[in-house]
Amino acid sequence: MKQIFSNTLLLLALILVLPSCSDWMDLSPKDKPTDKMVWEKAEYVDLYVNGFYTYFHHYGQFGSQQFSGSLTESLTDTYKYGSVALDNKAGHPNNYVTNPDAITSAGCLYGNWNDAYNRIRRLNEFLATMEKYSNFTPEENARWEAQIRFFRAFIYDQLARRYGGAIIYTSLDQMKKDKAKSTEKEVWDLVESDLDFAFNNLPEEWTSNKDKGRLTKAMVAAYKSRAMLFAERWQSAYDAADYVISSGKYALVDNYANAWKGGNKEAIIEYKYDLNGPTHIFDRDHVPMCDGFEFGSLGTPTQEMVEEYEMADGSKLDWAPYHTDAATRPPYEKLEPRFHATIIFPGSVWKGKTMENSVGGKNGSFMEYKSKPYSFGMTTTGYFLRKLLDENHLDLNGIMSTQSWVELRYAEVLLNKAEAAIQLQKAVEARSLINQVRARVQLPPTNASGKQLMDVYRHERKVELAYEGHLFWDMRRWKLAHIAYDNYRCHGFKITGDRYEYVDVDFADRKFPERLYLLPIPASEFKNNSLIEQNPNWN
Repeated sequence: MKQIFSNTLLLLALILVLPSCSDWMDLSPKDKPTDKMVWEKAEYVDLYVNGFYTYFHHYGQFGSQQFSGSLTESLTDTYKYGSVALDNKAGHPNNYVTNPDAITSAGCLYGNWNDAYNRIRRLNEFLATMEKYSNFTPEENARWEAQIRFFRAFIYDQLARRYGGAIIYTSLDQMKKDKAKSTEKEVWDLVESDLDFAFNNLPEEWTSNKDKGRLTKAMVAAYKSRAMLFAERWQSAYDAADYVISSGKYALVDNYANAWKGGNKEAIIEYKYDLNGPTHIFDRDHVPMCDGFEFGSLGTPTQEMVEEYEMADGSKLDWAPYHTDAATRPPYEKLEPRFHATIIFPGSVWKGKTMENSVGGKNGSFMEYKSKPYSFGMTTTGYFLRKLLDENHLDLNGIMSTQSWVELRYAEVLLNKAEAAIQLQKAVEARSLINQVRARVQLPPTNASGKQLMDVYRHERKVELAYEGHLFWDMRRWKLAHIAYDNYRCHGFKITGDRYEYVDVDFADRKFPERLYLLPIPASEFKNNSLIEQNPNWN
């Protein structure tokens, strides 16, 4: 088990000793004692480094940086926010998918340009203060630098997947206002170089219990297997995933329902929460009203996602008969285990309640989209999200959520290697890796080959990693979003008694123009940088 944590109480104590964060990070020539204080003791430096581990939270599903708190799945066919009123976790995602003109250089809610460069500045400040003040051994410095450069790669990965090319800063030349954008290849070169430095200078395991959860070689390699898929560096992705698999440190847990919960052999990078801080509100955002929290279930899974699941025997259910007004209840119980572990469906049991998800339902109530400004506690699709929620969390009004965020788990590494293997013409190995993931949920192996193998792989990735924050970015890097996510609508079931009515839950076509593959550079950057150039199709 790997659990990322930050000792907030000790960090707070350190900050209180210093006049301000900006004071002890000040790199100006005046030689104030506070500039050096963080480098007086190794434990102070460790606390400094701990603060960067919170990036996993901020960019994870329980944080706010991926899409201003909304799930990026709402930009795909798998998830629907139920509210019309414009707000984060409400009407903004619906507006984005039906009105792509809402995205401009003045703002994009899933852009991260300014946030990323604030974080990059902090990372480079750490390296500058280390060079200036550290009297620790080269080996100690290298381990701190390795962690910092990992997080710099993490942030540049987030930039590259949104903007392609970006401005590269590896020192405090960020204080210079005019600097040109580097190419996308150069950004990925930096990401790979930083990850390789981290890999080469981090231990296989940390020996002290106080360092439990810090980055290790295998954790860095696992992340590299993901990043290099975006860079289309197939051999690098393959080799990185192979290192993790060959290490023998991780494995699939037996029960898929526990795969993302952390504290087990499947969790590779895990950010741990605690009631003493930090905590999160993911449960409050997603539980149905019958849980006793009136503002939940802001978004719910779509019928399109439900239909992605296979039957338990590996066959596909014919959903066409259920798309009529007189449909009866579908055979949900016959769908594969990952469906049952991911979605609260009509007739499923949630916290001891048999869910109805119907018009006027006591346990799960349906609300037609646009009938009210906000969908608080109700579903517009006939489903609720189960995955990532804590079913043992009963007091949503009084207690915050503490389930871990697993940033990266072993199943993803198997799939990352499978994709790289397909691209490297290693079809037999790719099938074997995909079938390992399928075997966990007792699905029959695939014998697909050629183009069909890639289609099978994409399906498997969509289902296995559902609602973990991958699909939107995957569809962008595959250049399939403008095909699959253009001129379509999402659906759900309006359930009244025994009648299942297949309903439109969008009331407008969703759109994804090709220009969205690269987001516009924010207008604010042009005010301070005469060398920056706008991305294509945004001038």
